[in-house]
Amino acid sequence: MTDVRTALAHAHGVATAYTTDLGHRVDVVPDTLVAVLAACGVDASTEATARAALEAHRHEQAERPLPPCVVVRVPVDGARTTASPLPDHLTRLSRRAAVHVQLESGGTTALSPALPPGHHFLHVRTPDGRQAHAPLLAVPDRLPALAGRTWGFLVQLYSVLSRRSWGMGDLGDLAELAAWSGQALGAGFVQLGPLHAVEPGPLPDPSPYRPSSRRFADPLHVRVEAVPEYAYLDPAARPAVDGLVARARRLNDTVLDGSSLIDREAVRELKQRALRAVRDVPLSPGRAAAFAAFVEREGQGLTDYATWCALAEVHGGAWRSWPAELRDPRSPAVARARTELAAAVDHHRWLAWITDEQLAAAQAAAVGAGMRVGLVHDLAVGVAPEGADAWALQRCLAAGMSVGAPPDDFNRRGQDWGQPPWRPDALAAEGCRPFAELLRSGLRHAGALRVDHVMGLSRLWWVPEGRPPTEGTYVRYDRDAMLGVLALEAYRAGAAVIGEDLGTVEDGMREELAERGMLGTSVQRFEYLGGSAGRHGPLPPDQWRANCLATLTTHDLPTTAAWLSGEHVDLRARLGLLTRPEADEKAAAAAERDGWLAELTRLGLLPDPDGEVAALHRFLRLTPARMLGVWLPDATGDRRPQNLPGTAAVHPNWRLPVADARGRPVPLEELPDSTLLRILADIFAHDTADASAHDTTENDIEESHGRPGSC
Repeated sequence: MTDVRTALAHAHGVATAYTTDLGHRVDVVPDTLVAVLAACGVDASTEATARAALEAHRHEQAERPLPPCVVVRVPVDGARTTASPLPDHLTRLSRRAAVHVQLESGGTTALSPALPPGHHFLHVRTPDGRQAHAPLLAVPDRLPALAGRTWGFLVQLYSVLSRRSWGMGDLGDLAELAAWSGQALGAGFVQLGPLHAVEPGPLPDPSPYRPSSRRFADPLHVRVEAVPEYAYLDPAARPAVDGLVARARRLNDTVLDGSSLIDREAVRELKQRALRAVRDVPLSPGRAAAFAAFVEREGQGLTDYATWCALAEVHGGAWRSWPAELRDPRSPAVARARTELAAAVDHHRWLAWITDEQLAAAQAAAVGAGMRVGLVHDLAVGVAPEGADAWALQRCLAAGMSVGAPPDDFNRRGQDWGQPPWRPDALAAEGCRPFAELLRSGLRHAGALRVDHVMGLSRLWWVPEGRPPTEGTYVRYDRDAMLGVLALEAYRAGAAVIGEDLGTVEDGMREELAERGMLGTSVQRFEYLGGSAGRHGPLPPDQWRANCLATLTTHDLPTTAAWLSGEHVDLRARLGLLTRPEADEKAAAAAERDGWLAELTRLGLLPDPDGEVAALHRFLRLTPARMLGVWLPDATGDRRPQNLPGTAAVHPNWRLPVADARGRPVPLEELPDSTLLRILADIFAHDTADASAHDTTENDIEESHGRPGSC
């Protein structure tokens, strides 16, 4: 590695070395640096081009009065904060140049820490006559805190079927689950997996974490009968639609009787045909006005998404294989195609609208049932490389790169998630607006947003296409801007933020999340003390973080029943996934489990007449965590993992309905009959009710005051 390339990489936020989770330093492969820099528009292929690029960068920095994106943290009503001073470089600039701010709402004002929160624009004229402009993000210094604590269910919506579903859980089921768990059980939230739109066509691994679009939800989740126009179907169309409903019910029955897995493509085919018939029903004037308002609000983003969907129906879902003139969303050919496919584009706009309506109805049902938070939506870390967002936002994405994770204790080979990362320079140049727009959509009908792999807002592991994840490197983002935009959009929505900060987390990230009023994520399986702490084993409950969502497990881990029995090791052994002898794996799993059971005994939680699963949930109650989550399959005794990472070909990932201990699917209507579910709900309902009756501190009360939808 030459000094010039090293300096060039550092200038563009590209790491030339990194430290593993075990503390070992690893130097990045030189070819990786060249490829990553090329994806950022920087030529480092030779010593000469690297030197020229470095000199150009330094010249640009010296001549530029402003950074690409300016961030100012401002106080907001209801937050315990004081006005942060302006960054030093802005203070110095304002002393020697004419500076003014063009406000998002219109008009101009002086630059100060008292700016209203928003996406503004900064204008500068230097004494020598130079002018400069840059996006200015005025972001909340701190989000208002959740008052007290609350609990709720963690679910994958597709897995929660009612007897009225069409083969997988839908937004009608979600509304019913939220209303029941809020009213009858005192739950404060339902946290969902991503509901993002996925690519059309067969899905070899139907993961909700590899969507086509993160901005729009998938109409696959719509309950067809709940679309208002369904009641007014043309009599001539009614028999055909009734036939589709009958087929859907039969499909649903095969899932609920355990004879088939969830088949998204079969569900999609039935719903698409039914919804096309429903779309033929003319909208009433009021409904037409509401649709028009939705289209206007969503603007170009919706037009691009609907256009991609229409083009995909003609040319297939892989846009990089489309005719060359259609690969650029701003090309004249795409404009012509949009006109030719106007009916299809309109249909996909309509699908996005009715999906949005049902999301709003589900959140309204949650809040109406007394939930203190309501729905918690999940934002995936990225998108599929051939999907709608990758096509529409390609100007902001790094071509030829994939997001992943370096080798760590969870996966010694590293991970490649097959998703293109944001280009930091392009995102900064647009003031993070593309990121803000998808956040806005995810927060619109939510009481909180979970951000998957929240560490990616500071740095992401880039893997050049065709290379193993071990040959990647970290690329840094403007963390102040990314977290600032997240705080801004959450504040505007009156919602909380939960960062999924599991795995390799750089120093200071968790502390900054807490300082900004954002929650982290704590999972029982990962809360272990090392020997350097004076003892080895489970972290005592009083040492857990308060500013977190605490759970026993996640969608990527074994259910609690399987973990207690050791069945998760048996499953991995059957699938040939073990990396050491089976006896060693079983011994290690048993030692971990026994360590936790010993901790429960030490705390007086065992023996428990309700069993070990209940005792582990009682342990969660002893932590100071603000939010307590119950994985719904844990509450029914399910022993099967919803997802076993890296096993799409040999395990039914993302295709399993929630089931009982025998593997028998449990429909939504039978959840009230689950004894274990009632026990777990009772454990948390009393605790969180007590907590809400006397908020933990005066500051918490102050912070929650004035926040729309606050807990």
